[in-house]
Amino acid sequence: MPARKKSTPNRSFRVADQIQRDLSELIARELKDPRVGMVTINAVEVTPDYAHAKVYFSLLTGEPDETEEALNAGAGFLRNGLFKRLHIHTVPTLHFIFDRTTERAADMNALIAKAVSSRSKDD
Repeated sequence: MPARKKSTPNRSFRVADQIQRDLSELIARELKDPRVGMVTINAVEVTPDYAHAKVYFSLLTGEPDETEEALNAGAGFLRNGLFKRLHIHTVPTLHFIFDRTTERAADMNALIAKAVSSRSKDD
């Protein structure tokens, strides 16, 4: 048994991972808010006492501010859905935050491509 303990991450990471998977499914299948487009849950950070969870998301379609507002408005509904799925004593209060990482990465890629193309024109 001790070998298994080493290979499994600690409990808060497992809980965060499960919340991420379950939220992705709940948002796609059960949340009926027209302001919520195609959402991807990028990460979930759970506080040590499991009272709160920051949920970072990105969008394929939709308006980031409206979607963040809609997800936070539906947080109670989504938390209730998690209660039914998770087998833990405390399901955290959800706080949705738009993650601009993919947006920044696309901007950086565009800048790099522009720099490379201008360099090749100079040669």
